[in-house]
Amino acid sequence: MTSPLRLLNKMSHFDPGFERKKFPVVNQDVNGYPLAYLDNGATTQKPACVIDAMSDYYQQYNANVHRGVHTLSQIATEDVEESRVAIQTFIGAADWREVIFTKGTTDGLNLLAHTFAQGRLQPDDEILISAMEHHSNIVPWQLACERTGARLRVIPMNKEGVLDQVVYKEMLSDKTKVVSLIHVSNALGTINPIKEMIRQAHERDIPVIVDGAQSIAHMPIDVQDLDCDFFVFSGHKLYGPTGIGVLYGKKTWLERLPPYQGGGDMIRQVTFEKTEYNDLPYRFEAGTPAIAEIIGLGRAIRYLDHLEFEEII
Repeated sequence: MTSPLRLLNKMSHFDPGFERKKFPVVNQDVNGYPLAYLDNGATTQKPACVIDAMSDYYQQYNANVHRGVHTLSQIATEDVEESRVAIQTFIGAADWREVIFTKGTTDGLNLLAHTFAQGRLQPDDEILISAMEHHSNIVPWQLACERTGARLRVIPMNKEGVLDQVVYKEMLSDKTKVVSLIHVSNALGTINPIKEMIRQAHERDIPVIVDGAQSIAHMPIDVQDLDCDFFVFSGHKLYGPTGIGVLYGKKTWLERLPPYQGGGDMIRQVTFEKTEYNDLPYRFEAGTPAIAEIIGLGRAIRYLDHLEFEEII
């Protein structure tokens, strides 16, 4: 953990006014006043470097990825995979193959709920979520329960907006097949003791999914240190584009889950009789990806690295 003195020394080099100028949308008047944007919990504004990176792709080397031998395709593929490695480093994943591109947090949670329902949930199995979850971490599991007969259980919280840890521990049982929890509440700002909750679930060999939509932009994330089995977040809350997100999963878990969608890129070989699925991460990335958005997200993360992330949180 960074000491307060070291953080103060680092922040002395951070100039908010200088950085503000890098965000085109905030350098304007709205309703006769300089724009003060406070809705970052819903979506962040984008620095010019992110906008420029996406524009450069469309203007200079627009091409599909992973399937072309011509120069533009090779450049685009390299940029996409460089973004994947940048994300791997940013969240502390052990392997670049553990980084799956999705449309966002909601898409990642739907992917996990669908694949767990398809291969791992049976009638009377239990799924644990909490009383402070966003709809995107409620509805997909309700749908999974409808398909499988599993039961959704909710960890209560007290009047202070804090999850009841005693009840949580009591709820963990042999029936619990997955725990899916928000890291930081978008409504309350509560920071859950996620590392300890993961440890307790793992004592019973229960996998844990972490909704990191809010935490990803407000604290350093190290998925190996947390020891979560899955971690999902959206690019647009991290100064990146909309329509792009990340699902991190431990390689051992991702290899056990069935494909979510079928199509190009998620296959190695197809005949009318049988399909051989691709390796990770591409097995979960059917179809042409959001290329410009992936490049933009990679650039946003490099922008944060340039600032030293701790300076702005």
